Amino acid sequence: MSDLFPPFAPDPDEPKRRLFKPVPVRVIIPNIITLIALCLGLTAIRLAYEGRYEPAVIAIVVAALLDGVDGRVARLLKGTSRFGAELDSLADFVNFGVTPALILYSFVLHELRALGWIVVLVFAIAMALRLARFNVMLDDPHRPEWKKNFFTGMPAPAGAVTSLLPLYLNFLGVPMEAILAPVVLVYLLGLAFLMVSTIPVYSGKNVGNNVPRHWVLPIFVLSAAAFGLLVSFPFEMLTVITVLFLGTIPVGVMRYRKLDRLHAQRPSQPEGEPPPAA
Repeated sequence: MSDLFPPFAPDPDEPKRRLFKPVPVRVIIPNIITLIALCLGLTAIRLAYEGRYEPAVIAIVVAALLDGVDGRVARLLKGTSRFGAELDSLADFVNFGVTPALILYSFVLHELRALGWIVVLVFAIAMALRLARFNVMLDDPHRPEWKKNFFTGMPAPAGAVTSLLPLYLNFLGVPMEAILAPVVLVYLLGLAFLMVSTIPVYSGKNVGNNVPRHWVLPIFVLSAAAFGLLVSFPFEMLTVITVLFLGTIPVGVMRYRKLDRLHAQRPSQPEGEPPPAA
């Protein structure tokens, strides 16, 4: 009977199975950048409730800059993944929806009690809806190419940076007392409306694909000057950037409508038919 069930001896040359599939480093690096931005957003909440509003604002601004970097790093390293896209969306909701709203509530909106908290909820929910719509539109194969140069509604990082305008003004000496809390409330509601609306906002993604040679040096000089001004006068520059961005929204709307009419007037090319000769 012992010969029917011989003892099992594993082959020493047989390769061992790996419990987990290895992940390339090029996929990990963009996710690390996203997690650093998320840590900054969560830390900003703590700083705000300790009364340290200036570092809290700087943390959100840096998180917004990192949000613009992680996707480009992922595409540069060819490390894009579905996991990274979902993580980025969740981090954006915390950093740009929850954190700015809580900071503004701690700063001035708490003077309005329940009404101020309702506006905080509206802003955070508007951010969640805006991010959900953005994720869905990424999967739309029928979206025209020219529309990819426009956001539908205000983008998440811009919504966070512009929402902190009352804090920038306070740092510059404008007193934000309880009497101005209703003004901040209306301003935050307006931003929430811009995020969930279908108002086109110019993204500038296609700008810079081909830069004329004579513009290269001026761009370098202007970039260095802008960086120096932002470091030396951060809240003055953030105020100017916020006002300029809000002022460009009507310009973006007019540009979008002009392009829409232009492409609507073009005859549609039948499928399979070659384009007319030039």
